[in-house]
Amino acid sequence: MKINNIDVSKLKGTVEAFKKDISKAKKTNRIEGEWNVGDGPQFSATIEFENGKIKLMADQPTFLGGGGQQPGPMIYCLYGSVSCYAATFATLAAMEGIALKKIKVTAESYIDFSKVFGLSDNPIAEKVKFILQVESDAPKNKLMELEELAKKRCPAVYCLTNPIKLETSLEVG
Repeated sequence: MKINNIDVSKLKGTVEAFKKDISKAKKTNRIEGEWNVGDGPQFSATIEFENGKIKLMADQPTFLGGGGQQPGPMIYCLYGSVSCYAATFATLAAMEGIALKKIKVTAESYIDFSKVFGLSDNPIAEKVKFILQVESDAPKNKLMELEELAKKRCPAVYCLTNPIKLETSLEVG
């Protein structure tokens, strides 16, 4: 049964499998990309996913020395965050049996590049804002509960609001 373009039966099966073995809830994502030192978009990576793969390209905006030919890295970050938030909200609604007629999410990020260039100690990211617009026959208070749950359970919101261990290394060839 699908609600909100979510296969609820499959999702419930996944939850049951996780209940039996919580270690199955852990997944690893990996992206390997390459910086283009010639002309054209600056970065590309072939992204593999369950049923295929796609080549994504990124290019810094012209004010940062790029060509502005593709979305910049922060746009991809914002896209990933807002799509995860929308997916979490739609999934939570589906699990509650709440059909959504429409869901639209607007994302805004407020970035200060002065620190990147050593010009200030201002925070690089001032804030990220998601505006969720929902049409549904569900009561407004129930939708507000789901929105609060989405903020608490969305992996991307978690990444934006909690320090995450970052490891970097340099391999010189």
